Amino acid sequence: MSEVRVRFAPSPTGFFHIGSARTALFNWLYAKHTGGKFVLRIEDTDKQRNTQSALNLLLEGMNWLGLDWDEGPKKDGNYGPYFQSQRNSIYHDYLNILKEKNRVYEKEGALWFKLNGERYIEYDSFHKREIEKVKNQPTLINDLIRGPVERIEEKDFIIFRSNGEPVFHFVNVVDDITMQISHVIRGEDHLSNTSKHIELYRAFDAKIPEFAHIPLILKETGPGKMSKRDKGALIENYKERYFSSSALRNYISLLGWNPKDNKEIMPIETIIKKFSFEGINKGNARFDETKLFVMNSKYIKEMSLESLSEFVLPKLKLDGLIIESSNKGYFLNVLKLCKDKINSIENLSSYIDYFFSESFDYDKKGMDKIFKNENICTIIEELIVTLSKISNFESCVIDKELTIYAEKNGCKIFTFFPLIRMAVSGRTGGPDLLPMIEIMGKQRVLKRLKSFCNKLNLDN
Repeated sequence: MSEVRVRFAPSPTGFFHIGSARTALFNWLYAKHTGGKFVLRIEDTDKQRNTQSALNLLLEGMNWLGLDWDEGPKKDGNYGPYFQSQRNSIYHDYLNILKEKNRVYEKEGALWFKLNGERYIEYDSFHKREIEKVKNQPTLINDLIRGPVERIEEKDFIIFRSNGEPVFHFVNVVDDITMQISHVIRGEDHLSNTSKHIELYRAFDAKIPEFAHIPLILKETGPGKMSKRDKGALIENYKERYFSSSALRNYISLLGWNPKDNKEIMPIETIIKKFSFEGINKGNARFDETKLFVMNSKYIKEMSLESLSEFVLPKLKLDGLIIESSNKGYFLNVLKLCKDKINSIENLSSYIDYFFSESFDYDKKGMDKIFKNENICTIIEELIVTLSKISNFESCVIDKELTIYAEKNGCKIFTFFPLIRMAVSGRTGGPDLLPMIEIMGKQRVLKRLKSFCNKLNLDN
């Protein structure tokens, strides 16, 4: 078997769409699975729409998802250049091959590819004009996902526009021939183009690659293909929101592919090992943001403490919560305590801000409940006295002293937990209370209890 060579050939005209990322990922997975080569080819012939910023977004998104390419921009190979804008001489060489075979003619300034076969005239009642058609044999496409598909080309088609620029069909085939691409893995919407491409391969007497057309990704609700305007469609948004790139890559791999063992969360090594065309569905895949969020939260929870700290630190610094001089040991203890409660790095700062700042808001509904107790300040003062006596400020010791205090007052220890939590964090929920105040430390906790008591006296 000859070496597997696959390619991802995007146009840098806008954002990096999740559908494009899935196409890149499936090509990358197949190359890794077979020990082949993954080629990144940039289709940048549309000078009016292509931009450097769009190219940067694409390359950054690919790198963020871990989709490293073997050949392409900044990774020279034997089949470059890897930008179509730099391949004009190659295209004209191949155009001359067709001209020598009398397979090209000019009409209205454009160059057309001439199909083989008997020609006849048919009246187009919709456009009210006569059109020339060709009696051509059906093309059988042995698609690796969809099975045998028949298509027939009955009309010649343009290969060079009137402005001298080659069209997609032509450059796509020429590039795949000259880069020795063995497998073309692309979206199902390209299936209708494949018969044109096969006609060109045959005209060049070139080896036809294997084709695999992957299902479309449907938007979350309603009919239709997911577009860049739909919610959740852009890769850069997930990067900006501090999603785990591994989680997103894992989720995208399951959009149209099934490992057949009901497992969903898998390390990339497992996905590579299991990936095959047999596992790719024929039916379209539905994007599910809720499922993606759940998978992302699981990835976050499974990170080591050190990896998680490196992952979240830039976000916390950006939010002004952590500064360079912050106590790293304290930060790691906070992260360890909250790790299993974290569902999104995007909202992490608002979840743990009270650990690092004295200026935090108090939950209004929680405060309303506290005001119902007329003796609240007396209780806080007694709690301050109880906690002040503790020299070894650890959870087990705090638990013991608060239990003794509660029993003297004829109640359970949990009676005081909502009050203490509100005083030290302003919240009605969060991580386990006793480990939380242990990490905060005795002085910080006592200071906040006193401040809270003063606040209640002022508010009353």
